[in-house]
Amino acid sequence: QVQLVESGGGLVESGESLRLSCIASGGTFTNYIMSWFRQFPGKERELVASITSTGSKTNYASSVKGRFTIFRNNAKNTVFLQMDSLKPEDTAIYYCKAKHTSVTLDFWGQGTQVTVSS
Repeated sequence: QVQLVESGGGLVESGESLRLSCIASGGTFTNYIMSWFRQFPGKERELVASITSTGSKTNYASSVKGRFTIFRNNAKNTVFLQMDSLKPEDTAIYYCKAKHTSVTLDFWGQGTQVTVSS
């Protein structure tokens, strides 16, 4: 099985930055599209950003476009979410997700809390 472990969350002030990391193990990392989702209290998880297996294409939610950057280091089986210019409305639990490129097979991390104070 593929295991995903997120880290890097924490408490920051508005305008500051955080970098989230998600380390994958148990599978062939390059077979997976990697994504970051976030979940606000009382809301469903929403897509923040995604990146193809080679990193050639990325996709961002409108709310984070221009502020967040997703990138991956396939040699280290890690996907990152660089979050700049953080806003209080970014406060959420952030999850990474691995989606196999050719098989219906999804895996989720445990989540990491990001809190942005005013």
